[in-house]
Amino acid sequence: MSLLLGVDTGGTYTDAVLIRDGETILASAKSLTTRVDLAVGIGAAVRAVLEEARVEASQIDMASLSTTLATNALVEGQGGRVGLVYIGFAERDLDRHDLREALAGDPVFVCDGGHGHAGEPAAPLDVEAIASWAGQQEVSGFAVAARFSTRNSAHEVAARDAVRTVTGLPVTCSHELSAKLNGPKRALTAVLNARLIALTYGLIARAEAVLSEIGIEAPMMVVRGDGALMSAARAMERPIETILSGPAASIVGARWLTGAENALVSDIGGTTTDIALLREGRPAIDPDGAQVGSFRTMVEAVAMRTHGLGGDSEVHMVSEGLAAAVTLGPRRVLPLALAAAETPAVLEALQHQADAPVLREHDGRFVRRVSGVHDGGLAPRDAQVLERLSQEFVALGSVLRSRMDGPSLKRLVSRGLVQVAALTPTDALHGLGDLSVWSGEAAHLGLSLMGRRRTGAGQVLAATPVAMAEMIVDQLTRQTSLALLETAFAEEGWDGSIADLARHPILQAGLSGHQGILDLSAGLSVPVIGLGASARRYYPAVGAALRAKVTLPEAGGVANAIGAVVGQITVRREGTVTAPSDGRYRVHLGDTPEDFDSESEALQALEDALSAAARLDAEAVGAEGISVRVMRDVRRVSLEARDVFVEARLVAEASGRPRIAA
Repeated sequence: MSLLLGVDTGGTYTDAVLIRDGETILASAKSLTTRVDLAVGIGAAVRAVLEEARVEASQIDMASLSTTLATNALVEGQGGRVGLVYIGFAERDLDRHDLREALAGDPVFVCDGGHGHAGEPAAPLDVEAIASWAGQQEVSGFAVAARFSTRNSAHEVAARDAVRTVTGLPVTCSHELSAKLNGPKRALTAVLNARLIALTYGLIARAEAVLSEIGIEAPMMVVRGDGALMSAARAMERPIETILSGPAASIVGARWLTGAENALVSDIGGTTTDIALLREGRPAIDPDGAQVGSFRTMVEAVAMRTHGLGGDSEVHMVSEGLAAAVTLGPRRVLPLALAAAETPAVLEALQHQADAPVLREHDGRFVRRVSGVHDGGLAPRDAQVLERLSQEFVALGSVLRSRMDGPSLKRLVSRGLVQVAALTPTDALHGLGDLSVWSGEAAHLGLSLMGRRRTGAGQVLAATPVAMAEMIVDQLTRQTSLALLETAFAEEGWDGSIADLARHPILQAGLSGHQGILDLSAGLSVPVIGLGASARRYYPAVGAALRAKVTLPEAGGVANAIGAVVGQITVRREGTVTAPSDGRYRVHLGDTPEDFDSESEALQALEDALSAAARLDAEAVGAEGISVRVMRDVRRVSLEARDVFVEARLVAEASGRPRIAA
């Protein structure tokens, strides 16, 4: 008998589940996610599930973690300050694939070097200049991206070694994350990976320490963005591969729970709603690379659409127009009900704001400093604003002393140095009596303050706190429905803006069953599997709005934790063969391209090398019972009545079951 422990750290809750022999759920438990130290919430959930199942910690054979940490950090613009070494590119290339936006003002060193498409050096690399620049930067890590590094990685490796020697900081090379061409996109992926390293290392290292304290010495795995598993050590090196880890685990968990072949899986958490199509029992891999927020990366992950919409999404009043309306997200904030439970002074401040005759701009919003986050490299004004904060929540209005402080606070929030508490759908559920976990009184006051705001017509937004709560819940239903429709149109491959198609008046009329001169009907033809702790409250209304069958699995609230332990380990290695001249076939693998006289010899050499490397990688990340398959994509053109070899791309995939404790 094997006992498998799955853990998922969500934006609001941390879930744990214990599964016997990969078939039977023995117990599940939830604890509050502790943002300051995620390991505290992990420890609480694990202790609770062990107690419920009456299992000794030493009996656990494997532990596996899925996490929304990387996804949420990218959606919310958080992460460490990084430096980019950009080799062989022009300054204008920073504007491609949102690379400059991802850098967000972080330092960049653009220099000559890199290689041509055939792997030959394009210009000498000034390693000393790179090392000198790196030694002057206040950052948490570096990214290195060189032109055509997937054809020859020598310059990236040399720059990486020089930066590590001088700084001792982690360095991410773009060729380590993807074997595909498109340098700026690889650079973007490397920058995001470097930005996430400190966050992910902190989570995994602390999680391992907490499990050890509890008495669990079994190997620890982490879910990748494609639903496969990898070792904790690999996840700390390549945290970018864990983006969409939580959502990918939910897809695996949904399939395990329902046995569904075709469905839209929608997982609502505290920060995001993640939607993917389950087709013939398997989630598809996004051929363009994982997209989170506005960033399209080169990470292999499930074809998932992530929306900044969850139970803890910030509520905003729609100021345009005359009608009373709100919108939700994309930023996650702490619910007022929870903030008041953690800092009792919040409730007193809310009462004082509610009793005041005049509503002020920042009423109903609170901020606190987050400990344990690197705060180097702050601008003077940003540092001054941060100095005013403690680890207890204070009213936002007492912190902002001038208009110039507002942008500073936004930068501090994006760096993860400051946490905001404000009105959320979770507060709305407290106000409606559907939830009573934290301070219902604080939620009621927050709803009252928001409802007092004036629309463009001069009317109050909502007459009562209950009316305000209902408006928020209705808006969450609407935004969730639109998100599902956008996913459906994207999977159908329709031309045009999927956002416009989802909102088109004809479609909306069809969904409402319009009958007039025109008889219109529309709806989803596949069921929706609703996952997440709050899915049972929201998704029946979503199903009614979309004329769709909704499946709500009994254990859907811990689907991510389930998916964390029922998957396999899968490792992919890619390589390319090109033809630099007639009769020469060049294998591009690492920093030493090798030439062959025949196509078959080159393809076989690359296949053997990739297969061996994939098998070794799979073993290194904790797999056993490994099988390897190789896929070849050979491109040819017809020239003068004969087929001419152009290029071949090979992918070796090694799969196996996770190694469990003896």
